[in-house]
Amino acid sequence: MNEPHVHSDDERRLTLISVMIVFLLAAMSQTVIATAMPRIVGDLSGLHLYAWATTAYLLASTVMVPIWGKLGDLYGRKVVLLTGIGLFLAGSWLAGLAGEFGDLPLLGGGMTQLIAFRGIQGLGGGALFTTAFAILADLFAPRERAKFSGLFGSIFGISSLFGPLVGGFLTDHGTVILFGHLIAGWRWVFFFNIPFALAAVAMIVWKMPTLPQRGGGGIDWFGAALIVAAFVPLLLAITWGGREHPWGSPLIVGMLAWSAAGVAAFLWIETKVRDPILPLELFANRTFVTANGAAFVYSMAFMGVSSFLPLYMQVGQGIPATTSGLTMLALMGGFVLSSTICGQLVTRTGHFKPFMIGGGAMLVLGAVLLCFIGPDTSMLDLAWRLLIFGIGLGPGQSLFSLAVQNAVPFHQLGVATSSSQFTRQIGSTIGVALFGALLTAGLAGELERHAAADPAAQVRVLDLGDLQRMALDRTLHPEEAVARAADPVLRAQERTVRESFSVAIVHGMIFTLVVLVAGFVLMLMVPAAPLRESPLRPAAKPEAAE
Repeated sequence: MNEPHVHSDDERRLTLISVMIVFLLAAMSQTVIATAMPRIVGDLSGLHLYAWATTAYLLASTVMVPIWGKLGDLYGRKVVLLTGIGLFLAGSWLAGLAGEFGDLPLLGGGMTQLIAFRGIQGLGGGALFTTAFAILADLFAPRERAKFSGLFGSIFGISSLFGPLVGGFLTDHGTVILFGHLIAGWRWVFFFNIPFALAAVAMIVWKMPTLPQRGGGGIDWFGAALIVAAFVPLLLAITWGGREHPWGSPLIVGMLAWSAAGVAAFLWIETKVRDPILPLELFANRTFVTANGAAFVYSMAFMGVSSFLPLYMQVGQGIPATTSGLTMLALMGGFVLSSTICGQLVTRTGHFKPFMIGGGAMLVLGAVLLCFIGPDTSMLDLAWRLLIFGIGLGPGQSLFSLAVQNAVPFHQLGVATSSSQFTRQIGSTIGVALFGALLTAGLAGELERHAAADPAAQVRVLDLGDLQRMALDRTLHPEEAVARAADPVLRAQERTVRESFSVAIVHGMIFTLVVLVAGFVLMLMVPAAPLRESPLRPAAKPEAAE
């Protein structure tokens, strides 16, 4: 194993700046497209493929995270980071060109082209996320790293804050004519990545030091293939379940069964190969298990709330999409503030556990407060509840990864970091699926109850696709809302949907509260080890369960 060496302050500073740039781009790519999608769908004619523009990115980035982490351990972070940026740049450029040249062989029309190119972008995005945190771990001691981990958590929050605003602004005001050719505003949502990424590439190539690598190992190709074979069906099943297909349908059940078999085969292979992608000995490390378990649970709760509260505000409260986005600023503002402050305090004290506990308690309190919202809850009332939720969320986003990195030997830093990121992304996807399933079940029950009480206000059972189309229609056709308000029957039906949706969202918040309590218990079990003063750790066996 190559021994790491001490890097100069100049090398570390320039590397940190370049990594922050690519991390921001990867984070923004997940959020910036949301407000552009109505216009993209209108231009590329693919409403039935609406969700796939996001799903393709999520699938590609998630399944590649552990593979990129292992490659970074074997061949060094620099080459993996540059490869990831290259894929991300190619995907961004091609996504911005989707549909410009009509139907293409194999790729078909503009919407299917966009989905394919978003997949390429996601392949690179997975490398950017996991390698950014691994590079931090290579360059900075855990205690010093805490403030930078908090900063990266803030970047994630900032991307969630400003991504939709940037996407909406570029879509509405970015249309230009260059050399006689019309370039639609939404295309800049993808093109704007390019100059920033190229600047980061220049800094990385010329200034970033060659970081240490293990060397002497090989790629676990069977393990890599089984990760893809196991988790692509899982992610598709939990994305489609209850939305595109019933949960009990043969397709969903079959994909879940295939995924379970794939996971079992993957675990078996990892016990047999010489250089596994995920060393199973890590599961003997109490910090690795409890911190990743808590991160999984917290990610479930966070994505459930952040994904469906804007929909609740638009459909359940009848407010415009822009206003709902501004209200969510309270959650992200609290997230950014607490993540940054906690990072500084952890660096100063050398201990993460007290701040982890404080953030978890605040998060549970925020979830309790969100259980008491309704159709007439004002935006200000909702905003202060979201602020508390966001303040509680901030510490966990950086401290769980920090605890894992602090507890593993140096030669397993990349795979441990990528495992933590992989756990979060799987948790996020499952959280959205479970929250959505509870939401639609609660909504169906409430609509049936209202129909029995007032047949005139009867509304057919709605699924998530119906709710998203309702929100999309209100954005694209606001004049129809005026027509509905003038019709007594439509007005009564809309009130039924609003009241039913409000009850259903509270059911989802209660689920979030239960999940967070479980996560809090897991978090209490994370060993309170002091942060190391040096980035190095002997290549010893991971700590056993304490």
